Amino acid sequence: MSTPGWLTALGTERARPAWLRAWPHAGWLAVGAVCFGAFMGQLDASIVTLTYQPLRGAFTASLAEVQWVSLAYLLGLTALLIPIGRLADRHGRKLTYLYGFVVFTAASAACGLAPSLGWLVAFRVVQAVGAAMLQANSVALVTTSAPGNQMRTALGVQAAAQALGLALGPTVGGLLVSTLGWRWVFGINIPVGVLAVIAGVYLLPRTHHRAAATGSDLTGTLLLAAASTSLLLGISVASGPRLPSSEVIVLLAVAGAAAVGFVARQRRASAPLVDLGLLAHRDIAAGLVGALSGYLVLFGPLVLIPVAFADAGLSQLRAGLVLTALPAGFALAATVADRLLPSGWSERTRAVVGSSMSLLALVWLLEVPPVSGWLLAPLGLLGVALGLFTPANNALVMAAIPGQSAATGGGLVNMARSLGTALGVAVVTLALNTGAGWPRPSTGLAVLVLAVVSLVTVGSAWAQRGADAP
Repeated sequence: MSTPGWLTALGTERARPAWLRAWPHAGWLAVGAVCFGAFMGQLDASIVTLTYQPLRGAFTASLAEVQWVSLAYLLGLTALLIPIGRLADRHGRKLTYLYGFVVFTAASAACGLAPSLGWLVAFRVVQAVGAAMLQANSVALVTTSAPGNQMRTALGVQAAAQALGLALGPTVGGLLVSTLGWRWVFGINIPVGVLAVIAGVYLLPRTHHRAAATGSDLTGTLLLAAASTSLLLGISVASGPRLPSSEVIVLLAVAGAAAVGFVARQRRASAPLVDLGLLAHRDIAAGLVGALSGYLVLFGPLVLIPVAFADAGLSQLRAGLVLTALPAGFALAATVADRLLPSGWSERTRAVVGSSMSLLALVWLLEVPPVSGWLLAPLGLLGVALGLFTPANNALVMAAIPGQSAATGGGLVNMARSLGTALGVAVVTLALNTGAGWPRPSTGLAVLVLAVVSLVTVGSAWAQRGADAP
């Protein structure tokens, strides 16, 4: 029986109009279309934490329960980035990207209409599927669309879109929560998603070179999801008003067993998710620790500060305005550092300076009043520090990875970033619920101190490697 024409059309990448393909600057329009996804992904990541307090009231839930609005999304994203990237290489990056926006936009609408916290968390998992379809393809679409001699500039434009979304998230989230309500935090994605799908259909190029089928690792994907979910669920259970130690121990044991099973599977699989041989490389291992720690430090305050302001009786709009300094500093450093820093600075130098500045910023943060506008300066400095460290650290990791494993290396960096973000949410929530509050005694900031110590250690390792290099 033949396939219906409409079904064939839905599974076929549509070519751009002939006049557009012939236009010399068509590639930049494609880059602009990809920037919709880059912007929305980071906006969504930084905006949702502003809903924690109103969600607690709306659904009579604890902070430990509400954090799963973020964690469910991050876990889905972490588990799906690599397998969806493989599917896109085989079946078409444009098609995967467009359907990713359809899924993401529809799930955003469902999140805004969710009747309960359980449904909201479930819809966030669906939203993560769409986000993975976007993020797994974004760099490939940019590099295949931009003129070859302007690829770095095009990637910089995409980074700027991500930075803009990250910087606007707290302010937009605080404004929406304080005026229209938490549901509009998800509703804002809908008009942007519709515009992105329309733009993508006409502006994105078709996939001309598709990868051959190389097998999949469903077992590895499931084990990775089980390990990460059990770990974060164990942290979440420990974050509750009571501490059911037996449940925590069982969940952490499951996480450990799944992690061991994942490693064993990767050693045997014909097409493993992760090349374990890469992790034995000292530079790669250190850089992945740096990537995880950097995003933990970046997203930890996005949970810590709105909760502190709410406990002090202050609005989420005010918390969002203060918190904007952190991602704004990150955006500034990540996008204009090349123009402002000395041209002779290497990636190693930037990583060392960024990690050192992060320690200085955190010491400053410990000394300012806990809930005030004085937080702006140390948060801005911390953002600048992370904006220097993170791109340099990632570049050093990718430089240490053999060219034939570049795609796997990019997946490892994305996984480390996603896990760092998830831990920034989960561990800071645990610290808030089991400690005596913020900032004195500073259980929440203690988590960030430990992560910054990791950054400084990685920065020192990069410095030592630079000294050892011939």
